[in-house]
Amino acid sequence: MSSLPELTRTSSNLRASAPPPPRERDIFTVIAAGEKLGLPVECVHTIFRISRITPVPSGPREVVGLANLRGKIVTVASLRRRLGLQDRGNHASSLAIGIEHLGESIALMVDEVGDVMTVTEADRILAPPHLTSARLGVTSSVYRLEQGILSVLDLSALFDFSGAEGRAKSHLRHQE
Repeated sequence: MSSLPELTRTSSNLRASAPPPPRERDIFTVIAAGEKLGLPVECVHTIFRISRITPVPSGPREVVGLANLRGKIVTVASLRRRLGLQDRGNHASSLAIGIEHLGESIALMVDEVGDVMTVTEADRILAPPHLTSARLGVTSSVYRLEQGILSVLDLSALFDFSGAEGRAKSHLRHQE
């Protein structure tokens, strides 16, 4: 019987490599019609109450009007209207999120604000089939939560009022 050669470590730099940590993303949550939705945290600049809105004649339905935010005139868009949900009606004293998108300041009217939460790629799921085409058209990703799901809104699609709101993003259903 021959003896086996002795195995020795030739370098002390060898280490077991751990898998990379799951990619995390911070999401600012808002509530519209009782449903929790997410916004990229880096785009949210302020939370405020709108005291007065000046209507914009012949504007898109989703655009409620214009408002003054600290001396700056901003476009006011309704998240409920954008998602095809029933409008609350009176917009005086509405809660809004100040968002900077593509160099434009926009006030997004919401029902409530939530917290900042961290999601990981491991929690990312395919868009459920029950989401409406209006919702899919403004959703960039969907995450599983302990209770329910979180649709993260795509700001470019959300603030595109050119009439393309009904187009769904089929890639959400077919992501790997």
